[in-house]
Amino acid sequence: MSDSPAAASTLTRVPIIDGWFTDDVHAPHLIGSKCPLCGTFVFPPRSGDCPSPFCDSTTLEPTPISRRGKIWSYTENRYTPPPPYVPTEPFEPYALAAVELEAEGLVVLGKVATGVLAADLKVGMEMQLELDVSHRDAEHEYVVYVWAPAAPSTTTTLEGGAA
Repeated sequence: MSDSPAAASTLTRVPIIDGWFTDDVHAPHLIGSKCPLCGTFVFPPRSGDCPSPFCDSTTLEPTPISRRGKIWSYTENRYTPPPPYVPTEPFEPYALAAVELEAEGLVVLGKVATGVLAADLKVGMEMQLELDVSHRDAEHEYVVYVWAPAAPSTTTTLEGGAA
């Protein structure tokens, strides 16, 4: 098996966990669930009763959730985790970040993009969702969501100047 870009282009992209994120390479989104009655969000997505103790809804609907948030906490993982994670050989430590999605009131844990270490992170740092290849086999390229330092957002004021 080759890890070259040419070989990867013939592989079928498969999410490592189906239904947790979109496969849009330019603007991926996590997929959560939302209560249609009270607006409570959950991640990962699920069906069933609303988790809010103040709501008696028995329905949760799949919904895209924010792709940007701020680091709530982070750490560096220095041991090989269990499946479905497939480690590199030799195993290389990587950062994990718990990212707060303010609009949904959620904190979502995820691996940080390759090459970004815990020493590069700070609580409150803006992060954005990206996709990365976890591993490959002879037929598939397994894709996982990761948190990466967010590109600076450019906003425009009502007068047309940069904010």
